[in-house]
Amino acid sequence: MTAGHGEIIERAYARNNTRTSQSRALSVDYSWTFAPIVLLALAGYLGVYGARWRRSRREGGARAASGWRLAAWCGGVATLFVALISPVDRLGEQLASMHMVQHLLVADIAAILLTLGLTRHILRPATRRIHRIENAAGPFASPWFGVVAYVGVMWLWHVPALYDAALEHASVHTLEHLSFGAAGLLYWWHLLSPIRSRLRLGGMGSVAYMAITKILVGFLGILLAFAPDLLYDSYDRPGRLWGMTAETDQQVAGLIMALEQSIVMGIALAWLFARMLSESEEEEQRAERYGSATRR
Repeated sequence: MTAGHGEIIERAYARNNTRTSQSRALSVDYSWTFAPIVLLALAGYLGVYGARWRRSRREGGARAASGWRLAAWCGGVATLFVALISPVDRLGEQLASMHMVQHLLVADIAAILLTLGLTRHILRPATRRIHRIENAAGPFASPWFGVVAYVGVMWLWHVPALYDAALEHASVHTLEHLSFGAAGLLYWWHLLSPIRSRLRLGGMGSVAYMAITKILVGFLGILLAFAPDLLYDSYDRPGRLWGMTAETDQQVAGLIMALEQSIVMGIALAWLFARMLSESEEEEQRAERYGSATRR
């Protein structure tokens, strides 16, 4: 046998071993995460909000604290429970696609539901304090800082070194979750806030705010979906999880991000246009009432 034939056989043997290892199905850990601090925090969110909701309901009726607001807040807390306690958290350590789901649950779905659960009456004890914080924060209270924070956090935590560090170190992972939650709440607060302030977006400003953000984050998803190589060493494995190689899993994660951003943007833009029409009709009605009172 010549040296050339030996090299060919070795390469063929290596390729065969690679195919075998890549096709091997790996076991998946579906266990729940027991995090006492997170559970206590979620219970606190429900308890404090529930007490304030009941008082607002007694004082102002359904307009001040409706049933759907309560459902939205409970839905937000339930979303955080799913993201941080349920098997989604453990699966996120094994699959990039599930880690992406976890990120989007915290930064978008939970933040939207929690913000929708608030009304001016429910927030009344804290309204002046919120206005003082906005005034003291200066440019950091601007809606456009919300765009920078949301987009920046999304891109920053998908840098391979930080992404892998979050999976390897519990403290970094906690910081990651806190930053996603804070950026998501800040971002959606400027769009959905029940408190009227000089910083509230209106008209086409809110449309631009939404479109710019979701396009920039959606572009990140596209980059992940079409990346030629595996970006995250933490997911480098010899077999398949849920029938996916690590490379396919990363592509699915990118597609999930791009699709979720598109769906959320579409729903939010429809809601914003509906709000613009409603506010325009209210202004016309006020103008008509004011004109009638003036003629009298």
